[in-house]
Amino acid sequence: MDSRTLTPVLRVLRLCLHALLLGLLALAAVRAAARGGPQAPAAAALAALTACVYTAGVLVPAVRHSARASGVWLAALGTAWLALLAVSPDALWVAFPLYFLQLHLLPRRWALGAVAATAAAAIGGFLAHDGTATPGTFIGPLLGGAVAVATVLGYQALYRESESRRRLIEELVATRAELAAAERTAGTLAERERLAREIHDTLAQGLSSIQLLLRAAETSLAEDDPAARHVAQARRAAQDNLAEARRFVRALSPPDLEQGSLHGALRRLCAGTTGPEVHFGVSGTPVELPTPYEVALLRTAQSALANTARHAGATRTEVTLSYMDASVCLDVVDDGAGFDPARALRSAPRGDGGFGLRAMRARARALGGTLSVESAPGQGTALAVTLPMPDRDAAVDAPVSSAGPAPREAQEAGGCAA
Repeated sequence: MDSRTLTPVLRVLRLCLHALLLGLLALAAVRAAARGGPQAPAAAALAALTACVYTAGVLVPAVRHSARASGVWLAALGTAWLALLAVSPDALWVAFPLYFLQLHLLPRRWALGAVAATAAAAIGGFLAHDGTATPGTFIGPLLGGAVAVATVLGYQALYRESESRRRLIEELVATRAELAAAERTAGTLAERERLAREIHDTLAQGLSSIQLLLRAAETSLAEDDPAARHVAQARRAAQDNLAEARRFVRALSPPDLEQGSLHGALRRLCAGTTGPEVHFGVSGTPVELPTPYEVALLRTAQSALANTARHAGATRTEVTLSYMDASVCLDVVDDGAGFDPARALRSAPRGDGGFGLRAMRARARALGGTLSVESAPGQGTALAVTLPMPDRDAAVDAPVSSAGPAPREAQEAGGCAA
């Protein structure tokens, strides 16, 4: 394991493992020297060799990053330990830290086999030196191997769970950031629409009324009246400011409408909708509509499609924008679960929805149109918004849709399953 990824606790445990193995090697050398005999120098030399092999593996980065290098190192370390075990029975205790190394560096299948082989070698070495078979001869190495296996496997399970929680927390943090950005964007769009509505309903309408009054006053004055020139100047100033106010309203319209026509914005909306398959079509000859009309139809489509994806469980949705001689109509039809429209309109709005149908109906009524919903449980839903085609001369002065708080409408999915 890379030392840069270790926590302080794991660093301490690794240092303890180093100290344990080197301490046991030193103990084997010291006890061999204390017993004396011809094997004492060999035991000391083999303990030093085993310590050098172990230290080399700890210091070489390839052992931590390459499975092949770690396998070669463990084979060399095991060979040196077996040689030490052949001349000193005290090398038996070195098997315990070797268990942890094998379990940590080898794949699980190979690690379990290596632990079993190490335990068997430890038992065999002890029997070769002592010659007496007792229960402790077998229980000690086997119990040590079992403890090592349980400890390492338990740690690996905890580590996997910790990593899973870490990734989940990162996803939650990223999702929270995305939601915050989406809320800011929705708030910005709602504020832009509110400002456009306020400018249109106050300044633009007031300037339009002033212009009409000045035009009436101008026609009632004689041409040589000294006030006629001032009235004409005032009317032109009102007309220029009215045009400027209308430019502000167009600039504050939804960004989807800034990039093209209404049917283009609806086509992009349908293509970008997640959930059921959405098809968009245009019927009739497209004509330019006032900004309030485009905003109302676009917002209605957004709300209907959002609710279809959220509640209806539909597999296919058809969106059709129809241009007729006297009206323009938006139809949203899905094959979802359906609902009872009358009950949805009678019931009080809930915290998770319920404003959608009211908002769409209010938008349609504000522009002199109608909203119709045909649905029944298990039979899909057909929603239609019909707006009267405005006179071209009066199109720019059509009232802006205002159906309740804009931010709430933008967030509520009030369409086919409100």
